Amino acid sequence: MTTTVNSRQYKSFAWVALTLLVIAWATPVAAQTDGVTSPNIVLVMTDDQGYGDLACHGHPYLQTPNLDKLYEQSTRFTDFHASPTCAPTRSALMSGRAPFKNGITHTILERDRMALSSTTIAEVLRDAGYTTGIFGKWHLGDEDPYQPHNRGFDKSFIHGAGGIGQNFAGSQSDAPGTSYFNPIIKDNNRFVQTEGYCTDVFFRETLGWIKEKKDADKPFFAYLATNAPHAPYNVDAKYSDLYKDKCSAKSAAFFGMITNIDENMGLLMQKLDEWQLSDNTLLIFMTDNGSAAGTFNYDMKGKKGSPHEGGSRVPLFMRLPGLTNAGVDVDRVTRHFDLFPTLAEIAGATVPDSVELDGRSLVPLIKNPKSDWPDRNLFFHVGRWNKKGAPNRWGQGNTDPEKAKYKGFAVRNERWRLVGDELYDIENDPGETTDVSKSHPEVASEMLRAFDAWWAEVRPMMVNEDASLDVEKPFATQFNKQKENAGIPNWNAPVL
Repeated sequence: MTTTVNSRQYKSFAWVALTLLVIAWATPVAAQTDGVTSPNIVLVMTDDQGYGDLACHGHPYLQTPNLDKLYEQSTRFTDFHASPTCAPTRSALMSGRAPFKNGITHTILERDRMALSSTTIAEVLRDAGYTTGIFGKWHLGDEDPYQPHNRGFDKSFIHGAGGIGQNFAGSQSDAPGTSYFNPIIKDNNRFVQTEGYCTDVFFRETLGWIKEKKDADKPFFAYLATNAPHAPYNVDAKYSDLYKDKCSAKSAAFFGMITNIDENMGLLMQKLDEWQLSDNTLLIFMTDNGSAAGTFNYDMKGKKGSPHEGGSRVPLFMRLPGLTNAGVDVDRVTRHFDLFPTLAEIAGATVPDSVELDGRSLVPLIKNPKSDWPDRNLFFHVGRWNKKGAPNRWGQGNTDPEKAKYKGFAVRNERWRLVGDELYDIENDPGETTDVSKSHPEVASEMLRAFDAWWAEVRPMMVNEDASLDVEKPFATQFNKQKENAGIPNWNAPVL
């Protein structure tokens, strides 16, 4: 039987098809996950743990059995890059933008404050119906307008500054008297005295919050950012003793802190299973920069603070049944700011048109590691130039961003890494052993031109460069006022 369609019907069908296409284009759609829409999201990010600081990445003696298990269950991004230091990475993750575009050029001296013009992934997810919580390290500004409870997080359980107990010129400081054991934590804008080791406390509070939210109508986003294994290397001896005969005391404590993190990851995964959340929860594990005290560096050049591969290449494991695939590696070059659009797409969240992202969603690569992924230049800069008027060594030497432009920068694409005037063929020389700039001058020149254009774009966005250091320390001020007026209550450890 032949069906005839007249011109009026054809136009009608075409109009309907066009209308449906427009609707589909304009409507946020969660990534297909076998019926799971708007899954819960748990993102765990550790501090100063490098790519080689995992047994599953070949470390000869470090014990990480639970992270090894997650590795086996996950889609792994094997060429994923953060920034060379921590606050920049956190800002890129939160904003989907290059750190310098958020005003973050350092980890101290007010240059760790994420510009108030930046929209966070927490705000986007909350607008999409998520309940949001942060646990552990924020490090994007200690003054109240910059704090996470004003940046999209419903629940905030954090320490101050860039690490527990830190105190630098300007507003950055933690609560007086705090430490890695029994830390004083700012819990929803009220300080509490916790009991236990910091990593254990952060995981327990996160799990208690998840337990509260697991049966609610809303999905949740839990951002668990440990301050471990960042220095000072303080951990119970039962962990550091595992490694005391294999390396220096500092590295043994560093590895002990990682094994403690691993134990907590095991508890997290156990509870997600027990609470029947594993199948509808995207679980992510990553770290914020290269290794600070590791002994095995996966044959990479450079560690934390370096513009080389070892300064920025970090692990990224993602597990969500129905979307990710166990044991699959993605070897394309990806970056921290790609996580913002990735989470938005998986959640079915709408990113406002006003938000300009540097990242692109990883979902196509998750679905098919060989999918089309156009090459791009990615820019790195260690930053950390000094500041005029800062005390001690922080005020000495160069304080001009322009004079620091070509110091500590790199450009990376799928094949090449330009570091200063050196060019490395990463595809054939991942350890950056041989400078090939003389044999490929056109590649080096093109990448340098791209960096110059990027610098010209980001330079006006460095909004914290001239911020005064003659300001109060909000954490210390608030803590002392609360202690005097109401006291510091003990933390109610959640029952799991």
